Amino acid sequence: MLQGKTSLVTGSTSGIGKAIATRLAEAGANLVINGFGDATEIEAFRASLEKDFGIKAIYLGTDLTDVSAIDDMFSEISAKLGAVDILVNNAGIQHVSPVEDFPVEKWDLIIALNLSSSFHTTRHVLPHMKSQKWGRIINIASAHALVASPYKSAYVAAKHGIAGFTKTVALEAAKDGVRCNAVCPGYVHTPLVDGQIADTAKARGISEEDVKNNVILSAQPTKEFVTVEQVAEFTHFLCTPAADQINGTLMSMDGGWVAQ
Repeated sequence: MLQGKTSLVTGSTSGIGKAIATRLAEAGANLVINGFGDATEIEAFRASLEKDFGIKAIYLGTDLTDVSAIDDMFSEISAKLGAVDILVNNAGIQHVSPVEDFPVEKWDLIIALNLSSSFHTTRHVLPHMKSQKWGRIINIASAHALVASPYKSAYVAAKHGIAGFTKTVALEAAKDGVRCNAVCPGYVHTPLVDGQIADTAKARGISEEDVKNNVILSAQPTKEFVTVEQVAEFTHFLCTPAADQINGTLMSMDGGWVAQ
């Protein structure tokens, strides 16, 4: 389905991004892996994508809060794989704190990575996508692109920004065959969340099951986590012809969270 196309998935060394990278590779797309982590594990992942799916995969550990580093990344991608046809903006971090106590450096970092980096990657890919009359830009947002929660001011602000940015890009590029959408998951079951469950259970003196149902999943009526595979499959769907008329949308995957 995606043979011959080049995809860039930011934050793809673990969690949601890794699952998306795997699904796109399975569909035949060449891949740029981006993110931080153990070098040996990342190389094993990169090599496995090439071996299992017969595609080309490169790893670039670019710091997406550095604009000049992003510029250099695209020069390297162009030299090694050609222009990017599918961009998945997934990289992000979180910090929880009341507004009056929120560390300024944490605010700046979250806005830079969770919001501004998507602008910088998108401005690089649009000229090629427009010229070939086909492209897919998929922003992995969050339920927090649609609703807010206390103590997550920077994250909520960034994800709301992604929502507006998605709509703007979709309108600007609609006649050029480019589609820009945002996937808005609720709580996704990742190793990072597993750690948070264990820590919260210990801190509150309650069971991990209570943490899952009454703390983390309290806002999700299904009381079920979204899986990384579900996000990956939906992201792949948005790259298929069946999704040609889906543009500028914010698509919830949250078990009914924002329906309340």
